[in-house]
Amino acid sequence: MTLLGFEKETWLDLTVNMIPLGIILFFIVAFAIVPAFEGNPVFTVLQFTIMGSMFVGLALLTYYAGKAVQGAEESEEAAE
Repeated sequence: MTLLGFEKETWLDLTVNMIPLGIILFFIVAFAIVPAFEGNPVFTVLQFTIMGSMFVGLALLTYYAGKAVQGAEESEEAAE
């Protein structure tokens, strides 16, 4: 069974990046519900831009790391 082209073992390897993604997503939702900078929209936009860019960057890094791990596992299986 594959999800997004990754095997179960690859998903287990990528779990180390899923936890920080969940934490960042939690803070995005938390700060959307309870704003930290109520009086200044510039700080709010800056805050969400930083958190959003970190989320997207880590998600892309996780995806490409998964592709690399999946490719290494497939080449290892082919060598056997």
